[in-house]
Amino acid sequence: MASKLAPSFFRSAVRSACRTARPQFRAPAAAAARASSTLQVHRNTPNNNPDVPFKFTKQNEAIISEIIKRYPPQYKKAAVMPLLDLGQRQHGYTSISVMNEVARILEMPPMRVYEVATFYTMYNRTPVGKFFIQACTTTPCQLGGCGSDAIVKTIREHLGIEQGETTPDGLFSFLEVECLGACVNAPMVQINDDYYEDLTPETTRQLIDALRASVTGTGPDAVVDHAKVPQPGPINSGRKTCENSSGPTNLTSEPWGPETTRPDL
Repeated sequence: MASKLAPSFFRSAVRSACRTARPQFRAPAAAAARASSTLQVHRNTPNNNPDVPFKFTKQNEAIISEIIKRYPPQYKKAAVMPLLDLGQRQHGYTSISVMNEVARILEMPPMRVYEVATFYTMYNRTPVGKFFIQACTTTPCQLGGCGSDAIVKTIREHLGIEQGETTPDGLFSFLEVECLGACVNAPMVQINDDYYEDLTPETTRQLIDALRASVTGTGPDAVVDHAKVPQPGPINSGRKTCENSSGPTNLTSEPWGPETTRPDL
């Protein structure tokens, strides 16, 4: 009888040992501390705090109504990203007041809006200049043309600022970014919504000077004359999109298809 009970006794003892509370501890982090936590943390400033009022303009309210109509009523919170983008375009950046207003309109907890705005780097959580220059420094741009290192060096020297900074007049902000998807036209930069490609140090300086010349006034009241803003796309490279700069190299004849037959048939 004792021999039959022994296995059960040992199994019970093992279970009890497994249930015994064990001391909990967390090993210290081995990774180096990040230089900035701006993507995850909000700190109130005089121009970015919940007490700063923000409301969408009448024109943007009409756009918001059209955007929300694209989603079923119970899923209107799915419009959070286009509304944040609209708020950023109106206000200049995605402030905490912009996020709170979007949360109010979509009837969702503000924290859910904060989660979206802090995840996507396209939402600028701090003010940027009238012209936000984002220079691609991924491998294709480093290897294409004169290389992105030369473009970055030119921007830094010509504007007198480093990455992540804004010029004292508030016109230009500069940031290095990952691939922007225009590898064939490397090196390139994105300025606001536009791509400027096939750049050289000389054309980069000319581009910055032309953008500066398109602005009248200073500070927050500066006005951009969009008619004077350089045309986006390849700069002085002889091509209009991403075609080979020396001309077509393939698909130079009529493609085969149902309407195309061999001449000897």
